[in-house]
Amino acid sequence: MQTFEPSPPKAAQRGGMLCLSLSMVLASLGTSIANIALPTLAVAFDVSFQWVQWVVIAYLVSITLFVVIAGRLGDVFGRQRMLAVGLVLFALASALCGLASNLWMLVAARALQGIGAAFMMTLAIALVRETVETERVGRAMGWLGTMSAIGTALGPSLGGVLICWVGWHAIFLVLVPVGLLAAGLALRLQPAVAPIGTTPRLNLSALGEGGVVAGLTANFLVANVMMATLVVGPFYLAVALGLQEAIVGLVMSVGPVLSICTGLPSGRLVDSWGGQRVLTLGLGTLAAGALSLSVLPATFGVVGYIAAIAILTPGYQMFQSANNVMVMADVSADQRGAVSGLLGLSRNIGLISGASVMGAVFSAGVGSTAIEEAAEAAIVDGLRITFMLSGLSILIALWFTRRLASVHV
Repeated sequence: MQTFEPSPPKAAQRGGMLCLSLSMVLASLGTSIANIALPTLAVAFDVSFQWVQWVVIAYLVSITLFVVIAGRLGDVFGRQRMLAVGLVLFALASALCGLASNLWMLVAARALQGIGAAFMMTLAIALVRETVETERVGRAMGWLGTMSAIGTALGPSLGGVLICWVGWHAIFLVLVPVGLLAAGLALRLQPAVAPIGTTPRLNLSALGEGGVVAGLTANFLVANVMMATLVVGPFYLAVALGLQEAIVGLVMSVGPVLSICTGLPSGRLVDSWGGQRVLTLGLGTLAAGALSLSVLPATFGVVGYIAAIAILTPGYQMFQSANNVMVMADVSADQRGAVSGLLGLSRNIGLISGASVMGAVFSAGVGSTAIEEAAEAAIVDGLRITFMLSGLSILIALWFTRRLASVHV
């Protein structure tokens, strides 16, 4: 039987949250810091973009494949212990990335790094309820969302500086000491939870009755929409509006910056208003943001695009905080790691779907696969169709979460 202190001392809570925060920052930084290096890596290894993009793909695929496995291992062998294992694995793989002498050594090391990141992302969410008292779970979830956004926003700038001053190896080697520090914190400060020592099967019918399946479905649909902004946005800004790369980068950074600013307030809303109310508000705001993206840019250009993103992003943070809290609320202690892994899996599949399916919708709306050569009006049409469909996806997510909300009334 699992036993743990439901309300750890304040010092232990702060130390535990520091460990979880570093885990989330490192996992998201592992993605964004590598993206900025792709052109440099293509030159360094004398390969085309078709091959160098595997530096990013290998990391994401590993996370997707291992999030549920990481959660179950945490349930069976102890979430604190397995989080430390994931952090050490991430640090070791980061060192191997920095020492790689050819592209495929780097890709293999990145795949290993992604496995470590799967443990970090999954178990950070699973450990929240054991790290802080119940009335602060919402803001803790919101804070972890903020940390993830900080990692995403920090990657391009930190990576660019390190590449210019030191070289591409440094963008991976800099992650090693931070990963080892976080592993030490996990072992010393994270509340210890006794492993269950068995591997009970995940009862999917019971999860459906608890609203978990509804929350996972909504998580998939919302992630699908958010990835659409990352796929469609650069084409609209660079091709339709003709903005320079630096300006496109600044505009695209608006979303991550807003995520940083709204993550913790969203969590506080969950604690004070309740998950059901914030979940509905978040999805409503997301729907309004998607509709705005289908209308405002065509009329107001880049200002309209930024305004729509400013509506969409806070809605996403409210949804994430409320959905994570509500999905995890009634899950038994021996299933928390697995369900946290399923949350990560549904999000990652949604991101992959957003990149592929919504990208295809945009291309169809433009009427050409050569989007870089399309007219401005055609790209605006593609943008409108993509985000009208995105708004419909959010409404479907709202329908699914009615099931989730009904069991928490």
